[in-house]
Amino acid sequence: MGAVELRTADGRTLTPPGAKRCGVLALLALDLGRTVPVERFFELLWGDEPPAQARAALQGHIAALRKLIAGSPLTLLTRTPGYRLDGPADSVDALLFEHLCARAAGEEAPDGDERAAGLLRQALDLWHGAALANLPDTTLRHALADRLDEGRARALESWAERLLRLGRGADAIPDLDRAVEADGLREPLCALLVRCLHQAGRLSDALAAYRRARRRLTAELGVSPGRTLQSAVDDVLAADPREPGRGRVRPDSGPSAARQLPRRAAGFVGRAAERRWLDAECGAGRRSGSLAVVAGPAGAGKTATVVQWAHAAADAFPDGRLFADLNGFGPGHRAQPADVLGRFLGALGAQESELPEDLPARAALYRSLTGRRRLLVVLDNVRDAEEVADLLPAGPDCATVITSRSSLEDLVVTEGAALLRLGALPADDAFSLLEHLLTPTRVRAEPAAVAQVAELCDRLPLALRIAAARLAAQPGWGIADLVPELADERTRLQALDTQGTISVRTALGLTMRHLSFTAQNLLALLAVHPGPEVDAHAAAALLGTDPAEARRALSSLAAHHLLAEGTPGRYGRHDLIRLYGAELLAERPDSERTAATRALVDHYLTVAAHGAALLQPGIDCFGPPPALPSPSGPRLSTVRSALDWFRAEEPTIRGLVTSAADLGDHDRAWRLAYLANCLYYGTGRRTDRVSCLRAGLRSALLTGDPTAVALMEASAARALSGTGRAEEAHRLAARAVARTADTGGNVHVHALTVLAVATAARGEFGEAVRLGEQAVALTEEHGLTEHAPFTLSNTAALHGFAGDAGQALRRARQARALLADHPEATFQLSAMVNEAHALQLLDRPAEAARAWQHTLELCRAAGTVHLHAVAERHFADFLLDSGRPAEAARHLRTAAGLSAGLGDTTVVRQLEERLAALRPALRQ
Repeated sequence: MGAVELRTADGRTLTPPGAKRCGVLALLALDLGRTVPVERFFELLWGDEPPAQARAALQGHIAALRKLIAGSPLTLLTRTPGYRLDGPADSVDALLFEHLCARAAGEEAPDGDERAAGLLRQALDLWHGAALANLPDTTLRHALADRLDEGRARALESWAERLLRLGRGADAIPDLDRAVEADGLREPLCALLVRCLHQAGRLSDALAAYRRARRRLTAELGVSPGRTLQSAVDDVLAADPREPGRGRVRPDSGPSAARQLPRRAAGFVGRAAERRWLDAECGAGRRSGSLAVVAGPAGAGKTATVVQWAHAAADAFPDGRLFADLNGFGPGHRAQPADVLGRFLGALGAQESELPEDLPARAALYRSLTGRRRLLVVLDNVRDAEEVADLLPAGPDCATVITSRSSLEDLVVTEGAALLRLGALPADDAFSLLEHLLTPTRVRAEPAAVAQVAELCDRLPLALRIAAARLAAQPGWGIADLVPELADERTRLQALDTQGTISVRTALGLTMRHLSFTAQNLLALLAVHPGPEVDAHAAAALLGTDPAEARRALSSLAAHHLLAEGTPGRYGRHDLIRLYGAELLAERPDSERTAATRALVDHYLTVAAHGAALLQPGIDCFGPPPALPSPSGPRLSTVRSALDWFRAEEPTIRGLVTSAADLGDHDRAWRLAYLANCLYYGTGRRTDRVSCLRAGLRSALLTGDPTAVALMEASAARALSGTGRAEEAHRLAARAVARTADTGGNVHVHALTVLAVATAARGEFGEAVRLGEQAVALTEEHGLTEHAPFTLSNTAALHGFAGDAGQALRRARQARALLADHPEATFQLSAMVNEAHALQLLDRPAEAARAWQHTLELCRAAGTVHLHAVAERHFADFLLDSGRPAEAARHLRTAAGLSAGLGDTTVVRQLEERLAALRPALRQ
């Protein structure tokens, strides 16, 4: 908690002579009661290059320390494979600090705030300088000091928060001032300083502290303040100026509280067409009960666009503007509709003591209060349609705007919502920004080059400003002269350098100084991660640590704006950050890159194997059995959870198949592609599936393993059949069948079934049935269980195509019987579709209706979107045949929404044509 010192029994303070002896004592004390291996001492004292006499030198330090602690409650023991220090925990300041902080954390607010503040003050008083200041300057020393410093910062934040609630924020100002001076990029500290200054009646100082933090964030990172810091200054500005020292700064209730919109984003540019669209859908000339969904990827500016528009349209909603972040894709827990309704009802004037407890009652009261008002409701960061059902206002003069990363087709289908897809910042807006930074004449002379510069700068303000500054300093250059440097990933960061104190690399380097060793290491290792986002489990695989430590490193990178948490627990980065990390990794031995890539592939092999087993029970991994998933790893306990995980991780898995192949590790590459195959089918991602399986097939061919080649040929052929490429699929499947003809077994059965499906796609139904039945016979003859459900379900479909509904029903039910214990497995669900369709063809309407309803229920529960869409289409056919056009139309609309989500534009167009043909019957 400063320089390493030893307190003797008589109260004297001694400093062991020499940095290395202090280091030995510090390492023993921090691991009190645990054996410290000698190698860890070497790492702390000498880094990566311990001298030949390191062990003897360590023994000398141990002997000297034993004399030094004689008579104290501490005992230094020799224990294989190193040494252990025993003694009471409160004899080590760092452990006493942790104990006091833990006790404080156990004091619940508000009753425990006074006690917690006292405990935290005791903990902070243990500090008397920079952590481990008198130890050798090694990587491990920095990592240990970073861990201690992080604990100190968290304790300071917690202490200041407690004092704020007690109305004594002024007491925290000196400590916060010093902390912010040391690390002005830690926004929670800056925000607490702003709040404490305001509570102390120092409004001008509070605003000055905010401005200093904002300037530093802009200068060093090129970003604006985040939500935490911005919220603090918003609260200061919103507070009653007559009560500058009060602790509570938000209005409680009444009309003013109904103005809940966040402040407009600073420096907002463009989006004029989108705001005009919002005006038309939800503005002054809106239709009754307007509902709009603004959907788009992370970083597209959905919230900023809607908030900007909402402020401009405020006059059209004189009864108020309500806002709620449902945190559907953010960190932490999703907002609960009941809690959101509680805030809305309070803003609309309902007394807290009168609020109903249960959700239905709150929703009823909300509908009553909004029935005759002219309100704008903004529901931000929504994950699914279900969570907003009770938050839509009832009044015809109200409007609701929802932002989401999902397109929320359910709302389009069920509520008639208008959908706006928000993409990247338009070229015109990027053009306008560069016009402002350069001269309009110069920019307008090279529009194509301007567009390239904007793209290569990730549209980040700092990068765009540096690019513009370089061009401004070279008036003889064309804008296109800068493009080659930016386009080359090896020189892009160098190009974004003014050769002064400002550059992207410099800004990132300044930020890196405030990161722990683990966070710095992770930023470099992420260069081998090919996906757009990373979670704690993948980060842990890269670091070789547990997810909790990886999560702390990710949070640290996000707090310093090097990563952005887009969806809960998932972190993305800009290309410039990726290139900076790649530069860091390039400075290390190649073996580190190879080891990190293999560790990452092995992580995804393990999780994909367990996910695939949920969809296809009994699947063979064709390699070493995967390790059991860590208890703290991704929890894939259901088909839906496996598919949700895969949807998020698919780009990473596809990229890792290529990465493993690039390393020459073709065995890992093809096995990862194979395990992903059934997950692809469950999610309906057809194009990506083909791409991944083609890469896996290339690797299988390079292994020379005929089983691997045949398996990947058959898998790729099945994927190609699903995209309408029947001839190519047939050729590949035929090769797989021929390759395995002599060996037989599960792979041969799989290949034969795929060939049957590809044959049916060519319209040769009789031959397809023959091949399917041949595969079934092999499974029965040789007891081949792995692919039996796949073979039976597909053969059932083939009989249906051939017009033999009886055989289709028989084979479908056989497939279902094999998967009786797995009701949501892929081939259980596909067999159910074939069973229901066979019953329909056999003119058994009551049984068919029950079968279709059951199939739809299980498809919804499992989240198998492709099969769900297929079932909805076929059930609509059944309903039309039964003379129920209105119900059929509803299921066709649902099928269209699901197919649109999969990108099946041809299917969507066909369904829309069918719906149009039904309209005359529906009017009757």
